[in-house]
Order: sequence, then C-alpha cells, then structure tokens
Amino acid sequence: SSFMKDPKKRSVAHELQAFKELVDVIKKTFNAKIYYKMGNHCERYEHFLWMKAGELEGVDEFEIGNIIKARAEGIEIIKDKRIIKAGELNIIHGHEYPSAFSPVNIARGLFTRAKVSAMQGHNHQTSEHTESDMNGKIVTTFSLGCLSELHPLYLPLNKWNHGFAFVEIDGKDFQVQNKRIYKGKVL
Repeated sequence: SSFMKDPKKRSVAHELQAFKELVDVIKKTFNAKIYYKMGNHCERYEHFLWMKAGELEGVDEFEIGNIIKARAEGIEIIKDKRIIKAGELNIIHGHEYPSAFSPVNIARGLFTRAKVSAMQGHNHQTSEHTESDMNGKIVTTFSLGCLSELHPLYLPLNKWNHGFAFVEIDGKDFQVQNKRIYKGKVL
C-alpha cells in the first residue's frame, strides 16, 4: 500500500504465507481452476521495486507474478487492467476506472460506468445492482467483499466487509453467488 503501515502488524512474508494457506484450502475444498487477478496493490509493489531497487526489474525471482506462482502451483495470473470474461460476465479488479464509484452502492456505480454485467472487488464491499433495458435484457453488476483486514490504520472507519463470490458458467450464461462473511460465518 502507499499508506503508512504499523511495523508491528503482519509482514510481507506473513502475507505471502497466509496467501499460500488460503490457496491450499481452496484447492482442497473445490475442484476449480484458480485465477489471480492483478490489482492496485500488485501495481504498487512494481512501483516500489522500480523506486527502491530498479536494478532488479526483469529478475524473475522479484516479479510479482512469479512470487505468487511460487506459492500457488497451477494458479493462472491475469495481468493488471485486463477484463476477464466469464461467459457474458465481465470481471475487473475495480481500480481500472479512475474515478470513485457510488458511495452508497458500489455495484450501482459499476453499472453506471460499465453498462454491462460486471463484477469487481476493489472497494471491499458486497453489493449487487440489476436493471433491464427496454428489450428486457437483464444487466447485473456485483461488487465483492474482501479477505483483508477490515479496519486498517490508514482507514479505520469504512463500510468494508469480508466476502467472496462463486461464478458458475454455462456457455455465455453465468450465475453469481455473492457471499458475505460475518463473524466467521458465510452468509
């Protein structure tokens, strides 16, 4: 992050270990392909590397995609600012749009920008918005909760929640189960 961090909190090594453990649980629980979508924090890592140790640019062991793959065998990395297509569902990280989304309903803000069925997670908040056009085509947008600390030092008051989503694809059709986690329970 670009914000000041409490050095007593988790280290990068701890975060990478937690990531590995999460991916291991996902692999043991589900028989599904795992994709890792690069986002703004991956982008910040690259900027940090360029500023602090530019000489390491191009060294495979320091590239963020390789660091991730070393802890999660078989995972597919999707580079930053690329749209993922899951049938007719467009999936982005969320920082691809430079301006802020709706402060009330993140998914509605995504709808006003995208105008197509889409999902994003950047804002750490679970929401859903559905509208249909004059021909009856339904468009739904989703924003996902996060799996990070909910009240970091740099933003202790926020509307974040823990969450994730399942996406099932059948040709171009898709079905989304947008889940919240509250007090350790999936809702």
